[in-house]
Amino acid sequence: MIQENNTIFIGKVLLDYQELDSTNEFALHLMAQQKLAAGTVVLAQQQSAGRGQRGSSWESAPFQNLTLSIVLYPKFLLVREQFLLNQVISLGVRDCVQYFLNKKVQVKWSNDIYVGHKKIAGILIQNTISSTSIQSSVIGIGLNVNQTAFISGAPNPTSLGLEAKTRFDLVEVREKLFSCIEKWYLQLKAGKKEFINTSYLQHLYLFQQESIFQDVEGKRFKGTIVGINELGMLKIATPKGVFLYNFKEIKFIIA
Repeated sequence: MIQENNTIFIGKVLLDYQELDSTNEFALHLMAQQKLAAGTVVLAQQQSAGRGQRGSSWESAPFQNLTLSIVLYPKFLLVREQFLLNQVISLGVRDCVQYFLNKKVQVKWSNDIYVGHKKIAGILIQNTISSTSIQSSVIGIGLNVNQTAFISGAPNPTSLGLEAKTRFDLVEVREKLFSCIEKWYLQLKAGKKEFINTSYLQHLYLFQQESIFQDVEGKRFKGTIVGINELGMLKIATPKGVFLYNFKEIKFIIA
């Protein structure tokens, strides 16, 4: 059953294109020319140069998945609080995936969405900031829906179709995604920071489980994720103490 858009603002303006290089870059291009309404979505049925975090590419077969960007204006957020935006977007995408699957869905720090030990969605947030607050955000999301074969060499991709062994209606998934993200964004706007932090840890991949990591020097070590600081840095407890890691400073070693 296809859901109608029942959100307040996310997806009310939907710019749907057959093909774009990158929905994030196109949204930023549009924003440089005109003021887009909050919640405007730029969607591409086919994306030829989608990017993930750390400059990685995002593989998405044409007309099988969701590749889109959402324009937001979280001016109520201080620059030092911007990880909260990352948290609510991650939780929204996680909730959407969980709605369609009878399997455990988690957020792998900082904002990959995992089903078991496999990646089903990625998020790229590009903020424009002033001296103290966030002026605008473009939220890029790639969610694997019906793709069943991946050729890019990514180590652990999956999709809703692979996990549920069925095909999904892209419009239905899209509308659920908008609804879930809006729900969490409104929690952020209402100042529910403690609830957001608690929920993020509750769904954090490998939280409080001894795991193997690799640092920037290539050294592997055992540690346990014990939390996140307000800047979004990962807290890992090791026999030598608790250490903080930024986004490019640590790698998960997944068997």
